[in-house]
Amino acid sequence: MKYLRIISFGLLIFIYGGCDSSKNLSPIGLLTGNTWALSSLLGQGLNLSEFSGGVPTLNFLEEGRLAGFTSCNNFSGGFLLEGTTLELDPGAMTKKACPGDGEQDFLEALGRVANLQISKDKLTLLDGSTELMTFLPK
Repeated sequence: MKYLRIISFGLLIFIYGGCDSSKNLSPIGLLTGNTWALSSLLGQGLNLSEFSGGVPTLNFLEEGRLAGFTSCNNFSGGFLLEGTTLELDPGAMTKKACPGDGEQDFLEALGRVANLQISKDKLTLLDGSTELMTFLPK
């Protein structure tokens, strides 16, 4: 009887631990807690000369808040995630003049995002089946 209690207790711990780790595998669990650095834009590798201020980033925060860096300006807005459907709103943004077209291309792609694919080491933002951007955790 004592061994049955020990086995039952161990099984409960295993199940509870498995449930906790599954939250981290959900899209929202994978999105939040990372700074995502842009690695490709519109199916192409990054032309770093278009991003002279640094690589653009996204931060998905609690309560649907979104923050990021365009390589020139910072922004703070929101996101809405339902399953794999994703809406992004960069919201308020600083207004520095930026050389090149990198920032504009990045923001236009953000505006087209409709869904995502995510793993612990790669975030792909899509417009249907068209890949718009990929990000890696920073």
